[in-house]
Amino acid sequence: MKHNIGLVGFVFIASTLVLGACSQSDPTSVELETSGFPNLSGPLMGQTPPGPEAAIFAPRLVSTGFFTRDMAMSQDGRELFFTVAFSGGSTIMVSQEVGGVWQEPRVAPFSGHNRDFEPCLSANGSRMLFLSNRPPEGQPEKPGWGYQNIWVSERSDDGWGEALLMPEPITSDANEFFPSLTTNGTLYFTRGEDPEHAAIYRSHLEEGEYRELEKLPAEVNANDSQYNAFIAPDESFLLFATAEREDSLGGSDCYVAFRSPEDVWSPAVNLGPQVNDEGGCDSAMVTPDGKYLFFMSTRRDQALDKPLTGMTLSELQERGLQSGNGSADIYWIDAGIIEDLRPSN
Repeated sequence: MKHNIGLVGFVFIASTLVLGACSQSDPTSVELETSGFPNLSGPLMGQTPPGPEAAIFAPRLVSTGFFTRDMAMSQDGRELFFTVAFSGGSTIMVSQEVGGVWQEPRVAPFSGHNRDFEPCLSANGSRMLFLSNRPPEGQPEKPGWGYQNIWVSERSDDGWGEALLMPEPITSDANEFFPSLTTNGTLYFTRGEDPEHAAIYRSHLEEGEYRELEKLPAEVNANDSQYNAFIAPDESFLLFATAEREDSLGGSDCYVAFRSPEDVWSPAVNLGPQVNDEGGCDSAMVTPDGKYLFFMSTRRDQALDKPLTGMTLSELQERGLQSGNGSADIYWIDAGIIEDLRPSN
C-alpha cells in the first residue's frame, strides 16, 4: 500500500447501509430497500460489461461510498475479493456465487482482526496473499501501518487456514506490499524503505520456495517510487502505479510495461486519460480471462457537486451511500486498452 494515497474522505455510515434490488440491464439503478442483497447471477455479479470508457463496478454492491479498492477473483469470475477501508481500519471482503446466486459480501475468514489490504488469489484458488499490519510472531503490536508485510492463507476442503507471514526473502525489515502472482507462482511485489522510496521486485518459486529477489529494471523502476504492481498471469505485461513521471495525468497514474519471452521489458507507457485523470489510478488488475481492467480511482461524480444547504440528515446519509462521492471506488474498462499500447515489434 502506497501511503501517498491517504485513507481520507471516507463515508462512515455502515449502520445505514441497506442494499436493495438491482436491474441487470442497469446496475446503477440499485434502490435502497430493506429486502436485503439483490438476486444476482452470472460471472462478476452479473454486471453489464463496460466498453472503452471506465465505469464504476457494481455501484452500491461493491462500490458503496466506502473507500474501496483491490479487486481479486477466481479464474471463473464467480468469487470476488476486495478491500473496504473505514475509520480506524480496513478489511478484505469476499462474495461468491452459490447455487447460481451471488451472496452478500462479508469479511473474509482470514481477515477482520487487523488492517488488511490487497488480496491476491493464486491461479488454482488455494492460496491468498495479502498485505497486513498484524505483528510478526514475538513482536509487539504497532499502531496504524507500523508493520507492512505480506501474509498467506492456504485453502483446503475445510476452508481458509490461519494466515502466516511470508518467509525470507520476501519478508524483510522494510515494508512489503501488493503481492501479485503469475500462473506458475512467480511473485511480484513492492518493497519500500520509506513512504517516498519504493520499487517493484520479483521472486521465482522453485521446489516450493521463493528464491533470491530480483529488482525489476529501469524500464519499470525509473523513479524513486513505483508501487502496487499487477503481473499478467502469463508474465507478458506489468501494471503499476507511480506519481513521479513527467507524463502523469493525475496524482497517481497507472502504467504498463510489456515483457518479451526473453525477459526484456519495454519502457513503461501511461494507460491514458480513460484510466488516469484527476482522481488518479491505483491497484490495477486484469481479469483472468483478460477481458477487463479493474482499478481504483477517487474521481468524483459531478452530479453530486451541488450545495448542501437545507439537506436533512437522512439526505446526507443517502448522498454518502453514492459511489463517485470522492472516496475510492473500483472502476472497470475493456482491457483492450492495454493491447492497444503493446509495441508492434
